[in-house]
Amino acid sequence: MPIPRIAIVGRPNVGKSSLMNMIAGAKVSIVDPTAGTTRDRVTAIVDMDPPVKGGESKVAEFVDTGGFGVYVADGARFDEVGNDLAMLTDDIESQIANAIENADLVLFCVDAQAGVTPADQEIARLLRERRLGSKPARGKARRATRRKDAAAEPADGAPPTDAKRAKGVKGIAGIKAAHTEAPGGSSRDGPPIRIVATKVDGPKWEAHAAEIAELGFGEPLIVSSKNNYFRREFMNEVWSLTPRATPEESRRSAADLLVAVIGKRNAGKSTLVNTLAGEPRMIASEIPGTTRDAVDVRLEYGDRVVVMIDTAGLRRKRSFQNQIEWYALDRLQRAVDRSDVVLLLVDATEKISQVDEHLAQMVQKAFKPCVLVVNKWDAVQGRVGAHGRVVTPAAYEKYLRRELNGLAHAPVSFMSGESGLNVRATLDLAFDLREQSRARVTTGKLNRLVRSILDTRGPSDVRGRFAKVYYVAQTGVEPPTITMVVNHPDLFRPGYLRFLMNRFREELPFGEVPVRIVVRKRRQREDDLVAADEGGDGATIRVSRGRKGVRQRVEGKRVGAVSKPGTPDELGEELLSDELSEVVDVDQFAEDPDEYFDDDDE
Repeated sequence: MPIPRIAIVGRPNVGKSSLMNMIAGAKVSIVDPTAGTTRDRVTAIVDMDPPVKGGESKVAEFVDTGGFGVYVADGARFDEVGNDLAMLTDDIESQIANAIENADLVLFCVDAQAGVTPADQEIARLLRERRLGSKPARGKARRATRRKDAAAEPADGAPPTDAKRAKGVKGIAGIKAAHTEAPGGSSRDGPPIRIVATKVDGPKWEAHAAEIAELGFGEPLIVSSKNNYFRREFMNEVWSLTPRATPEESRRSAADLLVAVIGKRNAGKSTLVNTLAGEPRMIASEIPGTTRDAVDVRLEYGDRVVVMIDTAGLRRKRSFQNQIEWYALDRLQRAVDRSDVVLLLVDATEKISQVDEHLAQMVQKAFKPCVLVVNKWDAVQGRVGAHGRVVTPAAYEKYLRRELNGLAHAPVSFMSGESGLNVRATLDLAFDLREQSRARVTTGKLNRLVRSILDTRGPSDVRGRFAKVYYVAQTGVEPPTITMVVNHPDLFRPGYLRFLMNRFREELPFGEVPVRIVVRKRRQREDDLVAADEGGDGATIRVSRGRKGVRQRVEGKRVGAVSKPGTPDELGEELLSDELSEVVDVDQFAEDPDEYFDDDDE
């Protein structure tokens, strides 16, 4: 079977997001006391350890949902520009219903410290009647359903139908029965439901947690996300309730590509993710700031698994209205850091702003491969621009390079997330960038390239010093990291490093990804050993012992400390073996960079 899905539901502020973060062991969902903080379905794939040592672990996808029934905070129904946030109610309810409908297990969370509230009782009733796991209709579909229900009303005195009863339900129970029933009475079937008593922070709250059993879902699972009280017992019980996935599906839980989709507000990020997913996986709205969490959406792209990380739209920090926006910025930064490739969406209908420049700088500092995605291109293609000329891809790319010159190496994709124009080609480009960032170049090729570059144009200064490169090697991937050991690192100024990086892009398979160049001087130990080698027969090695171990001296100068004692003959033979045979001819170095660098040199 595929990876099991476990949905976490409940009213607002019962600790659903905190429970999600505890299970995932990371800050996946934004935790804030403001009602309606979580809007989309926030998912995380978790590898659960077995209760018994030596047992087999289970993989499951946990889904955090919005608090059912209250979608705006008191006094915060309208945002700073007057948009009615209550318009998102249908979308949020649809996300909750979708999570329950596709779940293999439902965890119904109730706050043990607050006790059972009328909202909890109403949610429990809807779950028992299997009316919370069907997607509510929206827009024209809802209006069509109302007309259909009105036409089906019985004559006076006849008993009301289920659809008519549902019409009178308001607020938290506003799910239409016409969308919950299925042919053959299958609406009564659904995933098993277990109740979870949250916020049980100590033994004194256990009795309060036991009272939650009155909701009719058996003995509640006790847990505290704040201090991990009963965490082990809770995870063991969830492990036993979770179906076991096939080994093939468990192996496919690891994604082949992680793509972070970033951009300013209303750039079309959620629309792009929905187009790729083939369903309304994210809430796409004209209201700015609809998305708050960084939401992972898993896609099957051919025989590969792709995780699209939809992030919150960014705006200037001085315009932040509450703490939630700071949390969203933190999730955005985390999404960039853990991604393989970044899609920076630019709205083609608007000018490049400071927010776009800030996001470009964020990508630069993270050294992530990036695709500059010009979204909504179908809305501007062929239009006359500000200078009276027709807007073309070449002209817009020139404008984009000028405004975001820090990403001059990044490829540009013109697409439309709503219509699907070039969407698959953009994803293919992301795969190509990931392969570029993982490419490796042999040490011999690097040494020959660097020598030819220095022969053509080497760095120097007014004092007549010239740069000498002792050896070069690629010491890392993602990003490709090239380390150069030179005589004077200060000669390699930022301007020359940019020149060097451009030459690397031309000659090496890193043309469209960021490259990190590390320039360092030889360690003191290396310099002293080379000096001893140049001294020939006149160089003497003296060994002395003291409280700090054995020390070696070359012509009276200390070389370094040896961690283990040894005889003078053994130490002299070790010193004169590999390191004293260093030569300046870079072509004679070995291909393996590990012979020259430690991990900290990356």
